[in-house]
Amino acid sequence: MMLLKRTVLGLFVLSLLSCLSLDERAARLTPPKPTSVFRLDDIKSAVRDDPTLAIHLIGAYESRYAAEIVPETQGQLNAFYMEAVEQLKTAQAMAISEKRWDDAASLARSLASVGVQVEGVGNEPDVLLTGAKQELLDGNNLSAFLAAVRAYAYAPLSAEDVLPFLERAVQVRQRRTAAFFLDIIDKDTSDTVIQVSAEDRAYAEGHDSVSAMIKGVATVLVDRGIRIEHGMGTADWILGSAFFVDDSGLLITNYHVIASEVDPKYEGSSRMYIRMGDASSARIPARVVGWDKAMDLALIKVEIDPEYVFSVIDWIVPDVGDAVRAIGSPLGLEKTVTSGIVSALGRRLLQIGDVIQIDAAVNAGNSGGPLLDPSGRLVGVVFAGIERYQGLNFAIPASRLFDALPAMLKGGKAERPWLGLSLAETSVGAEIIYIAPNTPAAEQGVPENSVIVSVNGKPINASQGMFIPTLQNILYPTRPGELVMLETADGAHHVIRSAARPDVPLVEAAKQDSRERMAAPLFGLVLSSTVDNSLFSAYLVQKVIRGSIADEAGLSVQDPISIRSFHIYEDDGYALMNINVKKRRMGYIETFMQLPAFLDSPDTL
Repeated sequence: MMLLKRTVLGLFVLSLLSCLSLDERAARLTPPKPTSVFRLDDIKSAVRDDPTLAIHLIGAYESRYAAEIVPETQGQLNAFYMEAVEQLKTAQAMAISEKRWDDAASLARSLASVGVQVEGVGNEPDVLLTGAKQELLDGNNLSAFLAAVRAYAYAPLSAEDVLPFLERAVQVRQRRTAAFFLDIIDKDTSDTVIQVSAEDRAYAEGHDSVSAMIKGVATVLVDRGIRIEHGMGTADWILGSAFFVDDSGLLITNYHVIASEVDPKYEGSSRMYIRMGDASSARIPARVVGWDKAMDLALIKVEIDPEYVFSVIDWIVPDVGDAVRAIGSPLGLEKTVTSGIVSALGRRLLQIGDVIQIDAAVNAGNSGGPLLDPSGRLVGVVFAGIERYQGLNFAIPASRLFDALPAMLKGGKAERPWLGLSLAETSVGAEIIYIAPNTPAAEQGVPENSVIVSVNGKPINASQGMFIPTLQNILYPTRPGELVMLETADGAHHVIRSAARPDVPLVEAAKQDSRERMAAPLFGLVLSSTVDNSLFSAYLVQKVIRGSIADEAGLSVQDPISIRSFHIYEDDGYALMNINVKKRRMGYIETFMQLPAFLDSPDTL
């Protein structure tokens, strides 16, 4: 009898803890409100001190208090907005006068996002070109070449403007870079005639041999001391590859190769070297300049004069079936060249963007090496192979490296923009299925279930499966803190100030949001509340995202489910949700399922 009473009491307590009313379940599916309180005084003080924040706060205020805004208040908001725009113009003019070209370009982008086109020297192409010329004068060749090409992407450059960059590329023996600038000069249709010297033209039109390119690739060695396994000590070395991208000794490699050098969570010893020859060659000390963890890229430096430098501006976007070759140090076998083809494009393996699948032989030690086309143009950076499946290898597109370099050149961790959105590919575009709490998009009141049609006035024209990478491509080169104009299919325009992207965005969201809402971004399971007599909170499946974990598990719309438990394993990078589900397709037979998901979802913005 006592045992029966305890059992009944236990079930009663469990029901109190586990069962939620219909209203409570609905509340757990409702997006949490931002913790910030947007007051007019806050906006007024931000107008002069931080005008981009002021514009963001104005939009947040109008979204949150729309029903309470009277004409007098709206007049104040409009006045604050106009003053903030003028402050942005003033800040940009000051950045130009102080020759802070990157800041000036960033402010130009923020102004353009709210429809203000800066006149004259303040527009982004002119700012970039002026900054490129200054970098060239200062001897910062890589920064100069990058800025010039970014300016060219916005507007055609004259042959007169391009000639100094061509001459410098020849001087520092970067043939593919010289060829890129020569092509611009030859395509110039203006009346001004620019003569390229015969020597410079001959060099730019020449070709580098593979044996010459090999001299620009190094083996990366990271010494992490001694690893103890089963009572025995072995040397703990990380092997990788790297290639020179500037005559000052700058090289590109993968973040995962050098992670122990910069990861604050790593507690062991770590010393990095490169080696230019075989195992008998000298180890040259190297240091990390900057890194982009989300894209698995890192910029390192050694104090030597490289014999060959690869161009990061004359890159190519390949087609499936194109021939490629990889250079690196598989298993430490330096100067190894392998060839193959591009097997596929658009693979979603990293947090941001898409990667290239190749069948060129790649093994441990190749990571960080260059992937080239037959003419020597950069196709990508090798970053992964799957040991159990030979011929299944991947590379980061060269276009992504081009966009990543300016931030890495500044030193330290490259910060990327973050709006707080989780997206799903649908037949009509990129649909917002989840907005993380206390993020820029949440503060602006961007509605879930809406479809993004443009960013900063650029329509999202992409094929099915590429909507999300296209959105990420637009935002990726920008800086956190810039204004972004987001247009959704309902015609609404949201001016959002981006924040710095967390290393693993969904971990931060899971710490603040309910498990019911986390089912959407992690498992592709959009829920609605329902009445149920079970001990666990019950829901109906409202939507299953195509290709998601839930879709692969066979869940469908209107399936009743109850969530038994939800766990985040941050250190291991995954989450588990245990559910009971009655699948309609199986006659509503109740089954237990465990849904796993990686935390670094590539479908976030």
